[in-house]
Amino acid sequence: MAEIGSGKAVIELLKAEQVRHIFGIVGSTFLDVLDVLYDDKSVEYINVRHEQGAAFMADGLARVTGTPAVCLVTSGPGATNLLTGIASAYVGHSPVVAISGGPAFGNYYKDAFQELDLVSLFKPVTKLSIQVNKTDRLPEMLQHAMRVAMTGRKGPVFLDIPRDVLNGQTLQTEISQPGGYRPDHPPLPHPDATRQAIGILQQAERPLMLVGGGVTWAGASDLAVRLSEQCALPMITAYGRNDAVPNAHPHYIGPLGRAGSPEAAAACRRADVLLVVGSRLGNFTTFYDQRYIQPGTRIIQIDIDSRDIGRTYPVALGVQADAGEALKALLEGLSRERVPASRPAWLQEARGFRSQRLTRLQNESNLNTLPLKPQRVYVELRRALPPDTIVTLDAGAAPAYGYDRLNFTQPRTFLTPRDLGGLGFAFPVALGAKLGRPGAPVLAIHGDGGFLMNSQELETAVRHQINVVTLVMNNNCWGSEKAYQKQFYNKRYVGADIGNPRYDQYAELFGAKGYYVEHADQIGDVMQAALRCGKPAIVEVPIDPDEFPTPATATRRGE
Repeated sequence: MAEIGSGKAVIELLKAEQVRHIFGIVGSTFLDVLDVLYDDKSVEYINVRHEQGAAFMADGLARVTGTPAVCLVTSGPGATNLLTGIASAYVGHSPVVAISGGPAFGNYYKDAFQELDLVSLFKPVTKLSIQVNKTDRLPEMLQHAMRVAMTGRKGPVFLDIPRDVLNGQTLQTEISQPGGYRPDHPPLPHPDATRQAIGILQQAERPLMLVGGGVTWAGASDLAVRLSEQCALPMITAYGRNDAVPNAHPHYIGPLGRAGSPEAAAACRRADVLLVVGSRLGNFTTFYDQRYIQPGTRIIQIDIDSRDIGRTYPVALGVQADAGEALKALLEGLSRERVPASRPAWLQEARGFRSQRLTRLQNESNLNTLPLKPQRVYVELRRALPPDTIVTLDAGAAPAYGYDRLNFTQPRTFLTPRDLGGLGFAFPVALGAKLGRPGAPVLAIHGDGGFLMNSQELETAVRHQINVVTLVMNNNCWGSEKAYQKQFYNKRYVGADIGNPRYDQYAELFGAKGYYVEHADQIGDVMQAALRCGKPAIVEVPIDPDEFPTPATATRRGE
């Protein structure tokens, strides 16, 4: 074993996991780590303007690459500022490793400067939250963090390293490769479960496949499409997982869930068997009621984590396995079994649902009012965006229209706040996504309220030359909340209206490129110019201040 400085050990351990960017704000508790990067340029410290932005950027990078992403921040507020972004990674099953330098270990429990029980604070929003208590245990604990983040259903972890455990210390270690401390192969389905699933599909008259994020994490989109074709299975996608299968496929109907496709919802209600692959059937996919999934529907639920199998909806069969391995097993089994290769009436009905959706979206090109309606903005985006564009969608009213109105051809190109619904998500996540996939165009879609929550990271983007485009649809209000007050409180608006700068001018102040667009026929040309401009760019589009999506609780309220 070689003797190595603790800061060098941290960097070498991260490099073994293919970490090439670390996000945070410089702090005195971890300068031994940063000092290593003065000479080692293979890892870049992305010095952000707020730690929440660091967590979101790491989340974006992890989601588009499938590899771990790292935040490194100082104690106290440096760590607490990460919380919302780490919570976003938690609901997105994103392997973000958050590392905080802490006060000296010998000063704990004395109300020391910036002393907080961070381990307890991060437990609710991580798979694992731990503290390193000895320098010699740094490799063991960091590898344990990586193992937890990357194994099973992926997710964030938090590691607290007191400054006297890290700074000025040496240890003896050898840097192991990930295969030496975490499994390389995903869990397989039980053969009996595969046979039983095939039996249920054989009996089905109207089977439907609901494709979730587990398929994307498993790199199994092509397998889902093959199963759809081989077994005459129309496809819908879970909330925020529109990119799990190519949207142009004739078997794809649309996305289910909040702000999703009414046609996908209608197909789900018609299904007699629902093959759920890699989805928890979470809140905004199903609302935990019967609006989409009917009581008589037989459910085959495949998930890598047993916790959510049958948790809300009773299953005819629960299969704990990696989504990709389960799809492979089903395809192999089906090649030996007699399963209907076509169900003409059901496929025709499914194609009818798909056609209805495409016609509905195309008709929105006739929305010519000014200010523009957000639906019309999305018509123009569908025409203008290159097929490999990564889209990050913020929470809020104007972005919500995008769940049903964007097209995706490739996996890992649609990043959303998921059930956290955190505003300020899309722009910093887009920056991380661009660092993870620098060759892909990246577009962040925001409302005016959400964008200003993390807009300070525009300076980070300019300084590090992270050239993403941000579309700000401006209606000068908190649209989602105003929609509730409009529909349920007789337009008694309190706290819903806000003011804004001109965001194109705001961009120019930071050294970015700004555009202002009022007419639909300008959007395509401006968007393509923004993608080519060689700088971070903001495109502001004023939208109709009275146009809101239907509130999520409208069905429950009987509206």
